[in-house]
Amino acid sequence: MTEQPWIIVGYVNVLPYIKEFAPGSVIVVDEPDVIRKLDVKKALEGAAMLRELIEWEYQLPAAADEFYNTYPDLAPAVVAPLVEYATPFAARLAERYAVPGAGAGASQVMRDKSLLRRVSRAAGVLNPASAEVTSPDEVREFAAAHPGSLVLKPANRQASVGTKVLHELDDLDAAWTECVSQDEGNRVPDRERELRMLIEEFVQGDEFSVELLVHEGEVLFSNVTGKMLYPGPRPIERGHTVPAAGIPDELSELMVSQTETVVRAVGFGSGIVHCEWIVSDGRPYLVECAGRFPGDGIPMLIEEAYRINLAGAFYEVMQGRRPEGLPQSAAGGAAVRFMAAAPGEVVSVDGAEEAAQLPGVLSLSMHLKPGDTVNELRSSWDRVGSVMTRGATSDEALRNAEAVVDAIRITTA
Repeated sequence: MTEQPWIIVGYVNVLPYIKEFAPGSVIVVDEPDVIRKLDVKKALEGAAMLRELIEWEYQLPAAADEFYNTYPDLAPAVVAPLVEYATPFAARLAERYAVPGAGAGASQVMRDKSLLRRVSRAAGVLNPASAEVTSPDEVREFAAAHPGSLVLKPANRQASVGTKVLHELDDLDAAWTECVSQDEGNRVPDRERELRMLIEEFVQGDEFSVELLVHEGEVLFSNVTGKMLYPGPRPIERGHTVPAAGIPDELSELMVSQTETVVRAVGFGSGIVHCEWIVSDGRPYLVECAGRFPGDGIPMLIEEAYRINLAGAFYEVMQGRRPEGLPQSAAGGAAVRFMAAAPGEVVSVDGAEEAAQLPGVLSLSMHLKPGDTVNELRSSWDRVGSVMTRGATSDEALRNAEAVVDAIRITTA
């Protein structure tokens, strides 16, 4: 057992398989309700890396300071968040244990879309006009001053939950009720959590994300990811390409530069940054920015396309080291495509085994079997499967992914 543990906040299903974790090195911290609903104790049973599983209501105010005073002698080598809601707790806990982290101030700003708009706008970053709202009437007041399509979304949620594009306001009351009635299931605690809503101007354009590895404010590695969305009023990701396919180098450099401006604006210290952008008329508008690993399999795509051990480099940074020799350009391309199906009861899933053998497939994940229920596509959690693929280029990787999706037939009734 290592002398200094690593504190990892927020369970994810790949946690027992992260090769950077030495035997007996990891203390996992998560909400008691989440541990129960995800059956985390069973999932971690026998995991060689596990030192201890600590149940802690880490999303409550002052939770990190209470944790530190309860466990003052842990002396961890690393404190790192693996889920969005864990970022403020992990950043503050890193400060208390005097190890590298995002910084509590930076993490609080990045977790709050309204605060991030104010802070980044003051630093010269383009943001759509926005306002906090507490009722449909306040949305109508904003709309009167900002004609055109709008976006209604929470300031403090994740995974596109409660987000909807409003091209007209005829059904605003129903849209409001829909957006504030959120169910994140087994990923959040059962207690009531504060909800604050934003209304924003809708920016039409191509969507991207920028991933940065940052060491004490210095950017060591950067990537631009291309994003595809499902059609409809909810901005749910349909797929990603790494690096972003078919865009000029100048645009990639501009988005990286703007993300670096966001990092400086919030005072981000060390860790991974995942910043989302919409490019309209060649100008990037900030969507949101997170101080943690991106979701949707993007880290695996980056590792494949750049031939980099991104997780290893991240944990070096979180121990205060500066990894050298990180690639500045991709060696190939990688893509992920998500799957959706018509709402209803699953009758059959056909073609998956054959599709898994198609060229370029890295992994194929299907979550459905006959008798399961497919829900309406309202957030990322409602997608039913995914495929990751490689290619000599991002375009080739995406073609490989599309071929797999086309080969799988999901029948619902």
